[in-house]
Amino acid sequence: GAAGAAGRAVAAAERRAEPPAAPGADIQHTEEFLIKPESRVAQLDTSQWPLLLKNFDKLNVMTAHYTPLPSGANPLKREISEYVRSGFINLDKPSNPSSHEVVAWIRRILRVEKTGHSGTLDPKVTGCLIVCIERATRLVKSQQSAGKEYVGIVRLHNAIESEAQLARAIETLTGALFQRPPLIAAVKRQLRVRTIYESKLVEYDPERRLGIFWVSCEAGTYIRTLCVHLGLLLGVGGQMQELRRVRSGIMGEKDNMVTMHDVLDAQWQYDNNKDDSYLRRVILPLEKLLTSHKRLVMKDSAVNAICYGAKIMLPGVLRYEDGIELNQEIVVITTKGEAICLAIALMTTAVISTCDHGVVAKIKRVIMERDTYPRKWGLGPKASQKKMMIQKGLLDKHGKPNESTPDSWKKEYVDYRWVRLQFQNDGHRDQAVCSEH
Repeated sequence: GAAGAAGRAVAAAERRAEPPAAPGADIQHTEEFLIKPESRVAQLDTSQWPLLLKNFDKLNVMTAHYTPLPSGANPLKREISEYVRSGFINLDKPSNPSSHEVVAWIRRILRVEKTGHSGTLDPKVTGCLIVCIERATRLVKSQQSAGKEYVGIVRLHNAIESEAQLARAIETLTGALFQRPPLIAAVKRQLRVRTIYESKLVEYDPERRLGIFWVSCEAGTYIRTLCVHLGLLLGVGGQMQELRRVRSGIMGEKDNMVTMHDVLDAQWQYDNNKDDSYLRRVILPLEKLLTSHKRLVMKDSAVNAICYGAKIMLPGVLRYEDGIELNQEIVVITTKGEAICLAIALMTTAVISTCDHGVVAKIKRVIMERDTYPRKWGLGPKASQKKMMIQKGLLDKHGKPNESTPDSWKKEYVDYRWVRLQFQNDGHRDQAVCSEH
């Protein structure tokens, strides 16, 4: 009993010694509260996902609700015939044959009907030539206008004082330059302006008067003309000795570049041993060319409508990337990572996140074949109601109100096609009024 009493006395003394619990306001003033940044990666790590699905969990979510459709396939898992027809080859062009000959050979090897390339290389020039096959030829235009990088050798006709003089001259020839195509050229010899973004001297051999240089330039720059200008600038004269393209657009020498033999062997392996693994390594899906574009992910039900030329509207958007600017070229993709089309953004990321309807982008070039996905437009409740009303004559054949349209429909239904046209017309009218005043 005595021991128990002693214990109770000690506990009471401790209770008296403890400070009273601080009220809520005091805790808020004395302690520091913040949401600490966590280094823990989310459960879904998409940094290793292929092509256009890479880091897709970093995209902003418009809505997570959509009905998956079984159509379509991941670009890397397509049937081999479809894989070849929607792929491209990063080819190391051999010296001597022309670009068109090389592309024609590839067409014959792969037994396809349509091929295109990323910009002509002169017969003697080697290096990066992107050969697009069948459906991928829809990207040829944008590949031809993409920037290029070259490594070349210039021969000077006379000795110069020092290597530094040549290095200075090469670095001087940057920015916008006037160029007239060389004497033997496949185009009209008109004066034109081309931009050189960066250039540097790699090595110079004073014995043989040969200089190796690297150039990053706009599409359509003549390196042969650049070498002549270099000679003029140094006052000794010069000409191009050798040239290799080391990058075309986003594909460089290190990005799965293959030779003509690789293509031939891969096709032989498939024909004779039914082994398509080599073909899949030689040919890359067209989506790889679009990995530098900003992305917009669409619901499966909206895909076919876009293939038929519908506007890209906000209700069909699932996810969208940060940093989309007005009039920027973006790529519209499916949930499986297939490219549907290239589009021009009509809304910035900030506007997309605050709106719930409207046109997000206008189509520039459709890439996907029509009817890859089933038709899903005109099946919603409003569309069905509209069809009924057109049949009954309550709306005209274009779905516009006529004299027998009920007032309730006119009040409730907003046709965004006509709203946008009205808005544009009003804008033009306002401009006209301003100019009159």
